[in-house]
Amino acid sequence: MHLVFDPVNKALRRVPAWWVYVVGALPFAWMAWRVVNGTIGVDPVAGIEWALGLWAMRFLLATLAVTPLRWLGLNLVRFRRQLGLLAFYYTLAHIAVWMLLYMGMEWGQIFHDLFLVLFILYGTLSTLLLLPLALTSNDWSVRRMGGKQWNRVHKLVYPAAILAMLHFSLVAKVYTNEMLTYAAILTGLLVWRLVKVGPRRMVLA
Repeated sequence: MHLVFDPVNKALRRVPAWWVYVVGALPFAWMAWRVVNGTIGVDPVAGIEWALGLWAMRFLLATLAVTPLRWLGLNLVRFRRQLGLLAFYYTLAHIAVWMLLYMGMEWGQIFHDLFLVLFILYGTLSTLLLLPLALTSNDWSVRRMGGKQWNRVHKLVYPAAILAMLHFSLVAKVYTNEMLTYAAILTGLLVWRLVKVGPRRMVLA
């Protein structure tokens, strides 16, 4: 299996990591183009908000998939930090659209929904868990914290992903094939991790 990916891995080693940000910006550019051309949907705000959240979920799943793919022979470790930060950036954009365009900065209603609307609560908790990961996704933090402590902090990606998926599924309201596919991918990634390293190491190692 590793031999199959050797040519791909060799090619990827020549790709600068910052190119992930360039590719990761393409969905945002496509959304902006659709807004300008009026093809984002009958409710542009809802369309943008949904698309941003969807891409945040996709990048989060891609981040979690890096380790299993490496085990299979495809080495994307160099790009994991960029994928994780893209997930966080799209999450922030998703929240900004909700607060600015959908809620109109009505802070009373915003705080009401944050604590009392279940799917918004799940999304908020997921974002709060992703925040320390984004803030420490740099070489300085790894040196400052030490590799072991840094790894423990970044285990927060697992509950963050679960909460994000709960948010996604409750927002969708209908169990579409797309939503079920993402849920199955997340379940598979988490089960793989549990089997590979064990439940205790998954949480504490």
